[in-house]
Amino acid sequence: MLNENVKKLLADGMWDLATCADNEPNVVPVAFKSVTEDGKLVVGDVFLETTLNNLQKNGGRIAISVYDAKTLEGYQIKGIAEYLTEGAVVDNFKAMVEKMFNGAATAKGALVITPEKVIVTTPGADNKKVL
Repeated sequence: MLNENVKKLLADGMWDLATCADNEPNVVPVAFKSVTEDGKLVVGDVFLETTLNNLQKNGGRIAISVYDAKTLEGYQIKGIAEYLTEGAVVDNFKAMVEKMFNGAATAKGALVITPEKVIVTTPGADNKKVL
């Protein structure tokens, strides 16, 4: 589902996470993120309170936008998120966040997102194409 172009952009760029509950949309940028070998998207939870509340209310529905501001190549990924509070993934994000913030902040958990649909957002002939 995630081709090499999508994976590269996810590895190199910032992600915006979008959720919605109670008719109130929410979007946040995330810096602590990774893509697993099996194509899942993982986000460390440092400040995701509204996102997590929305996911709890909407059955885990989430969208991720990633793009290159110079080339305008971009993708929207829609999927289902699961929240983890322990395990190797969470430990990895905790170490990463604590190092960056010199112990002043930590990751409380991690979102593991299973992509269901990838949509091209790049301007041009393939815009809105589902990969």
